[in-house]
Amino acid sequence: MTAPLPLGIVACSSEGAALCYRTICAEAAARLGPHAHPDIALHGHSLADYVACLERGDLDGVGELMLSSARKLERAGAKLLICPDNTIHQAMDYVRPRSPLPWLHIADVVAREAQAHGFRRIGLTGTQWLVESEVYPRQLAALGLEYVRPGAEQRARIGRLIMDELVYGVFKPQTVAYFQGVIEDLKAQGCDAVVLGCTEIPLIIDDGNSALPTLDSTRLLARAALRAAVAGVD
Repeated sequence: MTAPLPLGIVACSSEGAALCYRTICAEAAARLGPHAHPDIALHGHSLADYVACLERGDLDGVGELMLSSARKLERAGAKLLICPDNTIHQAMDYVRPRSPLPWLHIADVVAREAQAHGFRRIGLTGTQWLVESEVYPRQLAALGLEYVRPGAEQRARIGRLIMDELVYGVFKPQTVAYFQGVIEDLKAQGCDAVVLGCTEIPLIIDDGNSALPTLDSTRLLARAALRAAVAGVD
């Protein structure tokens, strides 16, 4: 068997990056044999550096942080890059033309999964930066899929809960209940699935406690990267 492509993970928040890494390693054995997984390199700048750029609307600055990681990962031997952070995909148009390596786009992976399952109207959750951006709308619309954003107050509160709790690994029952309520509202607006568009949300929400089928962006990206690595897509 040809060795799988080495993967590079451009980390932003620790919880999301860790879940992505664990998913690749845990699910690779079914394809590659017991205990086997592709070579994986990970680099992450301080989350505070990313937040500072986001708070001042500096997407080029976000992109430069991502490119700095990309160059380090190239030197470490990676051949394909992923970023298990939805929010900073806002900088991907800046990053891709300047990157030394190809990337998988998290929203493209999720949108294709939604299409494959026959979903038509997708609810969005994630940081306020992400939900108010065009990261998912653009990818969903390209496949003819509709989308619904939560209301402004819900977007703001979800953003606070993510940044004040989830990225620190703090998971409170009342926070789970709030996310469940938002998803119920999206269902009432005709959504037939919901994007868990922050890589920490799958740590508290899944198909077992959601009113809608979930599109787990973290694990879907990890699985897409694993498939690409095994297929030798360069």
